[in-house]
Amino acid sequence: MTTYANGLAVDVRGLRKQYGDVTAVDGIDLEIRRGEVFGLLGPNGAGKSTTVEILQGNRDRDGGEVSVLGADPARAARAWRSKIGIVWQDESAPAELTVRETVRHFARYYPRPRDPEKVIGLVGLEAKADSRIKGLSGGQRRRLDVALGVIGDPELLLLDEPTTGFDPAARRQFWELIRTLADEGTTILLTTHYLEEAEELADRLAVVAKGRVVAEGTASALRNRFGSEAIVEWTEADGRNRRERTGTPTRTVTELTRRFDGEIPGLRISRPTLEDVYLRLTGQEDAR
Repeated sequence: MTTYANGLAVDVRGLRKQYGDVTAVDGIDLEIRRGEVFGLLGPNGAGKSTTVEILQGNRDRDGGEVSVLGADPARAARAWRSKIGIVWQDESAPAELTVRETVRHFARYYPRPRDPEKVIGLVGLEAKADSRIKGLSGGQRRRLDVALGVIGDPELLLLDEPTTGFDPAARRQFWELIRTLADEGTTILLTTHYLEEAEELADRLAVVAKGRVVAEGTASALRNRFGSEAIVEWTEADGRNRRERTGTPTRTVTELTRRFDGEIPGLRISRPTLEDVYLRLTGQEDAR
């Protein structure tokens, strides 16, 4: 396998996991470079969470090879675990403690933690440092979860649906936090159902369906490869709305211009979004 020394934080080959008769992960291959933000997309049950749990060493695999930060998670030592930061969907901090108490407490678990006060500032909770966790808003609790995920100064940060339940403003503030961590050199693996979030944050994406990677690349590359057709819409003289899916929209518009002798009523041209591509790749195109 390619090692951490060769520039990969995560190197997965033929990963498999079975639960009874159900195949959760069916031969996944992944390469995540050091310092990049990598998005893992897929519907519920696609195998994302199982894959992440195997990468962090909390679930055994049935087959395949896995290297995370140069070690096999199934056999990695305690020192390796201190290099991994994790932010799960479910909150884990005790509700009666304050933000400062909680961050300081978690810092003791690591050999070389970040400064707790600086971490509290990094996630924007200075004003809430002495507030009890039970009194925080949902967005503030999520920021605390991230603080606990990065307090150990991890080389790899695993984010599982980090902005679920956020309002748009809180989500965009969270994006700025993730960009800051990425700029500092942290490798980040992000699972999310928000396609805009994936496109905004991830350097590269992998789309998973039925336990397999069905596409991988930048958001732009995925759109170009799997969403090359555009949709041209217009209004006929009798008032009927028409639409045509075409790989040559310029030609279609030229033909319509001749037919209408100039302006085309109700003309609209739209190209596939990342969401369109995602739904097509995961077999959910009719769900729109």
